Amino acid sequence: MTRRRLLPIALVAVAAIIVAGLLIAPRFQPARTLSGYIEGEPLYLAAPVAGAVRALNVVKGQEVKAGQALFTVDPAQVLSQYEQASAEQAAAQAQAQDVRKGQRPVELAVYEANIAAAEAQAREARATLRRVEPLVRQGWYAPARLDDARAAAQAADAQVRAARRQRDAAALGAREDQIRAADARVSQAGAAVTGAQARLAEVSPTAPANARVEDIFFHAGEWAPANQPILSLLPDERIKVRFFVPERELSAYRIGRTVRFACDGCAKGLSARIEYVSPRPEFTPPVIYSREARDRLVYLVEARPSVRLNPGQPVDVEPLK
Repeated sequence: MTRRRLLPIALVAVAAIIVAGLLIAPRFQPARTLSGYIEGEPLYLAAPVAGAVRALNVVKGQEVKAGQALFTVDPAQVLSQYEQASAEQAAAQAQAQDVRKGQRPVELAVYEANIAAAEAQAREARATLRRVEPLVRQGWYAPARLDDARAAAQAADAQVRAARRQRDAAALGAREDQIRAADARVSQAGAAVTGAQARLAEVSPTAPANARVEDIFFHAGEWAPANQPILSLLPDERIKVRFFVPERELSAYRIGRTVRFACDGCAKGLSARIEYVSPRPEFTPPVIYSREARDRLVYLVEARPSVRLNPGQPVDVEPLK
């Protein structure tokens, strides 16, 4: 009988302990964290033309500074295009200068000789007119003879004026339309030179920013196809903390806010500045394993860390309030 009386009391005591445990346990549970990882977005550098890799100035894993030379692809093809464009530019400039000039002194001397001949003919025609005119008045010649002499004198004067205008036109440059066309050809040739210079620089690129050489795909002596990456860089500013926020907490995560996070083997007190919040929800990625994750609908958030970390490294982000 004693055991029967104690059994209900024991059951009540156990139930009380369970209820108390449920009420007290949340106070001792660790704070929930958001799971994420470090993501790196590499830059792939290539040459616009196919050719052999003549020089490789870096090695895998090397730290490079902005502006540091990385590699050189055989520049023979691009260099020939640059030299051709430079020659065409020089020819266009020479033509533009030439159309602004008159003819050469030797050519102008021909026009001067034509003027002298026309003037001599004009003097002879005027002398003939002076001889014929009194004789016609005296009746020795018919009036028609005077008309012929006057016409000859006028024609000779016109020849002189024509010869002088030809000389003046030869001393001038080309017409304005021809000059504008020549200047346009100079601009066209200059643009071709600029493009060739850009292509020449692209076969020997430099690092756009401080970065690490993540991988090398072609080495010195190997043939690299056009636009095929030769190496990849991982700039410091392209390393981000990616984590996922439940839908009901999304309003706390705004661009510009700072989050704190931790990772295995990292220093304490790490932080990152939020730079992107996905406008579209998604289901919890299967790569995120967290006992605390209960929400299936989450939003991707990206933040730039204050220190350099290695891509793929898992992190725990403290939730914002």
